[in-house]
Formats: sequence, structure tokens, C-alpha cells
Amino acid sequence: MKNLYIAILLVTAGFFFSIQEGVAQDAPERKILQLSGIILNADSTDAIPGVNIYVPRKGRGTTSNQFGYFSMPVAAGDSVVFSFIGLQRQSYVIPDQARDDKVSLVLTMAEDEFTLGEIEVMPYPTEEEFKAAVLAINLDDEITLGRGNLSPQLLLRWAEEMPASGNENFRGFQNQQLMQLQDRHGPRSLPLLNPFAWRDFIRSIKRGDLRRED
Repeated sequence: MKNLYIAILLVTAGFFFSIQEGVAQDAPERKILQLSGIILNADSTDAIPGVNIYVPRKGRGTTSNQFGYFSMPVAAGDSVVFSFIGLQRQSYVIPDQARDDKVSLVLTMAEDEFTLGEIEVMPYPTEEEFKAAVLAINLDDEITLGRGNLSPQLLLRWAEEMPASGNENFRGFQNQQLMQLQDRHGPRSLPLLNPFAWRDFIRSIKRGDLRRED
């Protein structure tokens, strides 16, 4: 009885392996190709970096570089997906009959435009409650609060704490560049250390140029 069980097990294993070999022989080998290309916008003027390129069934992929270029190995018949936030998703099927081991592609991706529905944001649950709150406003308190916000002391404090504007920053940058140009040949002279300036000053005192006229 034991020998019968062993014989049945061997026959079953041999049949199973023969089926696997037949399936492997019938399945054609898929050709491996190198897919490369450039991804551009809809106008074909600018490259799109950071686009996700992947094969969903294989779970592998890559991304385009700063020039929109990408390169990855694929198999003939694979469906390659191109996706990017804000752009329409596209797919490309690798042809089975390729002339060589390389496939070049220039892909343009258009913007994915969609419109959201209008949403009204109200500070109160119902329109009736909003109208009641508006009618209950005390205008005297609002006027007093507005006058307090326009006091000279408060405005002066706000002006002191306010950061510089874009125009002020630009003027400061121009002044720094001008000072650098003036000092490129060396430090500027100090008038208090200039002997010619002292000579002219003493002569003006002797002539009475600084004398006050009554």
C-alpha cells in the first residue's frame, strides 16, 4: 500500500512539471527595450521636470529630470503611464515589433483644467440670524473703536513697527551698490583730515565770511 502511494505521488509530480514546462515553452519571451524621451508642455516650449513615469503592472518607474528627459528599461507590450499634478494623465504602449532595442518618445502634456462649484461662506447658520445680528449692531461703539484705531500715538507705533517696503529695500540696495563703486579704489577721504580744506576754512575766517551780518 505504501508503494502505491509513492507511485501515485511520483506520477502527479511528473504531470505537474510537464504542464509547467509546456506553459513556459508556449509563452513567448518579451523583448526588453530602453524607453527614453523628453516631456514638454502643451505648447512644446518648456520642459516639464518631475513627471512620474511608471509601469503599473511591474511597479517600477522613474521621473523626468530638470530638462524633461527620462530613460528606463521596459518590455514590449508594457503600458507606461505619465502623470503629474495639474496635467492630464497619459499612457503609452510599447510596440511589440520594434526595429531595435531603443524607443524614443517626445510627449506633450496639457493642463488638467476643472472648475469647482460655488461655495458661499456665511458667518451664521441661516440668513435670518445674519440679518438679526446686523440690525443689532451698535454703531456708536463701532465709531468709538474706529477713532481709537486712528489715534496719532497708535499710528506712530504702527509706523515704527512696520517693515520696509519693496521700494525702500530697492533704494537701500542701490545705495549699497553706489557706495561699493565709490570705495572700489580705496577708502574715501575724511574732510577733517584734509589740510587743503583746513586752509580754505582759515582763510574764510580771516576774510570774515562766517561773520554774522546784523
